[in-house]
Amino acid sequence: MSRKNVEDGFPIIGVGHHLPDNFITNESLCENLDVTPEWIEHKTGIKRRYVAAKGDSVSEYCLSASIKAMAKAGISASDIDLIIVCTFAGDYVFPPVSAKLHHDLGVSGAQIMDISVNCTGVVTGLTCATDRMSNDPSIKNSLVVGAEFCTRFIDETDPNTAIFLSDGAGAIIVGRGECSEGILGSAFYTDSSNYESVRLRGGGARFPMNGADYSPDIYRMEMNGLATWKQAITHLPPVMRKACENAGVKISEVDFFIFHQANLRMIEYIMRKSRVSESKTYTNVADVGNSGAASLPIALSEACEKNLIKNGDVVLLAAVGAGFNFGASVWQWQS
Repeated sequence: MSRKNVEDGFPIIGVGHHLPDNFITNESLCENLDVTPEWIEHKTGIKRRYVAAKGDSVSEYCLSASIKAMAKAGISASDIDLIIVCTFAGDYVFPPVSAKLHHDLGVSGAQIMDISVNCTGVVTGLTCATDRMSNDPSIKNSLVVGAEFCTRFIDETDPNTAIFLSDGAGAIIVGRGECSEGILGSAFYTDSSNYESVRLRGGGARFPMNGADYSPDIYRMEMNGLATWKQAITHLPPVMRKACENAGVKISEVDFFIFHQANLRMIEYIMRKSRVSESKTYTNVADVGNSGAASLPIALSEACEKNLIKNGDVVLLAAVGAGFNFGASVWQWQS
């Protein structure tokens, strides 16, 4: 997708996030694992991960993050024309979380949708939003939210998942602006050869919740870390370069990078492979953990709070999700 020849621009005008009050350190996590805190940090860079309280809900986190993003953007519920929620962990199987968020915000009319492409959700959602906006002039502002309660679906004794995953939500408002502002280009790629490597089977139509007595394992997230690593380092750098090509910029001209916060070592490797200084990115995975589709907008929100992204910067967002699917988009930042 390229926006080089489109009259309107679609800038990010507000971001916000919400994290749980509670977190789990490596030390406490290792009480249930046959690994050490030092091993976890060496392999992943993660020191702690946030965990939602028992009574918390994904929709509440979406609402909190959205209100903060709307405040930054200077808009109200009456200004929102499109809501996209990116999650695999909605409050219910259906209706979609976007409908609950629509209700809780008090939005009138508008379009809603949920997107489930796991950790690539927000990159996908932002591109869907800008595509819709370019085709429908009545959409003035879009709300894109990434939210996950990953810890509700893990086995605390499984080091393949427990050491990584966390909970949270991040929200992004896309508005209208000059053609030089906002999204410049995006790119996506899918390699489904390792489809089964990261999965949650229970609750799907193949393993319905009202079906036979299945093994407890099907209701827990399963992840092949090595397959995920190989997929990410193989396919994400080319997708990043393709997004830059579609945007009409070189990767060396990108001022700042925000990644899905899967694994600090993975981010470091991809930055080195792309021949980009690590000073051009912000990571929070060490203290926040991997919150799936929520992790990229949370990192973006924190980077903005720290004033790490300047007006006029070229910003690249990139993520890899289960399946495996890869996405990157390039933005002219307007603050």
